[in-house]
Amino acid sequence: MIGFIGSVFSPWYAWSGRRDPANHSCINVVTYGPGGRFTMTDRGRSALRQSRDALQVGPSRMAWVGGTLVIDIDEISAPPIISRVQGQIRLTPSAVTSVEAMLTPSASHIWRPFAPSARIEVDLTQGHSWTGHGYFDANFGTAALEADFKRWTWGRYPRSHGGTTCFYDGLRADGSPLALGLDISADGEATEIVPPPLTKLSRTNWGIARDTRCDAGARPRQTMAMLDAPFYSRSVVQTTIDGDTVQGVHEALDLGRFRSPIVKGMLACRVPRRANWQFDQAD
Repeated sequence: MIGFIGSVFSPWYAWSGRRDPANHSCINVVTYGPGGRFTMTDRGRSALRQSRDALQVGPSRMAWVGGTLVIDIDEISAPPIISRVQGQIRLTPSAVTSVEAMLTPSASHIWRPFAPSARIEVDLTQGHSWTGHGYFDANFGTAALEADFKRWTWGRYPRSHGGTTCFYDGLRADGSPLALGLDISADGEATEIVPPPLTKLSRTNWGIARDTRCDAGARPRQTMAMLDAPFYSRSVVQTTIDGDTVQGVHEALDLGRFRSPIVKGMLACRVPRRANWQFDQAD
């Protein structure tokens, strides 16, 4: 799940000229497998409430309670299966890092891997109830993604030593590469590393080119498809890092595709706009 202030993948935000981020806020929840749902309702500023420890957008809310991020979900999924998605997610970091990584030289895009290693408890409708390994990060930006990037890939891989290795790779709009590797221990200590070679993955069903970092001579592969869209892919990928065979979440984003008016029109069918939602009404 993702909380947005200025919903970067919302066509409504793009069509508005991105002048008022608070007027395009969203709690995006996606579940996979049998009973999987996709929710991404673009809501106006009347639906947004913020405090130091909490973010609420419409009927859904996330807040720090002690050392746990408690996320209460009450959303409606997009077509083709329209239904309520309700429940709670609890994420407890093993540690919180102080890392702030600039993705562009001008710092127009910043990545904060707050908690690359965490325990997560999920209890949602449609039968999604489980516990396991989770993470919490954030991106901040002062420019449109497509203004500064042509494409990017990101991967987060839990390691056998108890920490997490993350890779951010991309091609900026000016043609310069983004190549960032971080090794973060279970206690939150972060070390920038020289990434292993960038190695191709198979293209998605929509033809998006993908790659990730992998030891020389080894081959990364997708082990589970999660979200497959015309401009975006999320999947579970197996790769090898310093001889350690690992599996983690991988994302690929094609900003050339995202610029397309056709793609934005398609997105509008999956991302409804609720401009005047009020806290005294049902969703």
